[in-house]
Amino acid sequence: MRAIASLLPGLGVLLLATGLLAGCQQAQAPKFHATVLDNPGFAQDFRLQDPDGRERTLADWRGKAVLLFFGYTQCPDVCPTALSRAARVMELLGPDADRLQVLFVTVDPARDTPELLKEYPTAFHPSFLGLRTSVEGTAEVARQFRVFYRINPGSTPSTYTIDHSVTSYAYDPGGRLRLAIPHDAPAEAVAQDIRTLLASRVE
Repeated sequence: MRAIASLLPGLGVLLLATGLLAGCQQAQAPKFHATVLDNPGFAQDFRLQDPDGRERTLADWRGKAVLLFFGYTQCPDVCPTALSRAARVMELLGPDADRLQVLFVTVDPARDTPELLKEYPTAFHPSFLGLRTSVEGTAEVARQFRVFYRINPGSTPSTYTIDHSVTSYAYDPGGRLRLAIPHDAPAEAVAQDIRTLLASRVE
C-alpha cells in the first residue's frame, strides 16, 4: 500500500500534464468561419476539361488551396456575385493569392462552350479557370459533389434559366475538402479561412 501511495503524486502530475497537453492541442485547432467538413464522403475529386480540352483533376493544384463553385455563364446574379467575391478574396490575400486556385464548374455545358468558359471566369480574375464536361457527365459530377441544379424552360429552347446550389467548396493544399462556404459569407471571412487552409500541413 505504501508503494502505491508513493506513486500517486507522480501519477497526478502525469495526468495533469496530459490534460494540459490535450488542452493545448484543442486550443491550437484551426477556427473557421465556414462550415467545416470533417472527412466527407463526397466531392473527393473530379475529371473535367479546361477550355483548352485538357483533363483536369484536383491533383493539378496540389500545394495550393482550391475554391470551387458550380454555376453557369448566363446566371443573372448568384454566379457573378460569387466570382466577384472570389476576386476580392484574391485581393485580400495579397502575395498568398498565388497559392489559391478558383475553379468555376458549369452546370450548363450545352451553352457554356470552351470559348465562353475561357472568357467568363477570367473577366473576374485572370487566374480563374472554367471547367466543363458533357451533359451526362455534368449530372454525374453534380451527384458526386451533392450539387443540385434544375433547368427552368424559357420562352425559347435556348433561353432557359437554371436553379442551382450556391455553396462554394474549399480544399486545402493537400487536396482534401475542408469547407462549405455559404453564398452570403463576406470576402473577408473567406480570405481568413483560406489563409488558415494555406497554413495546413500537406499530407
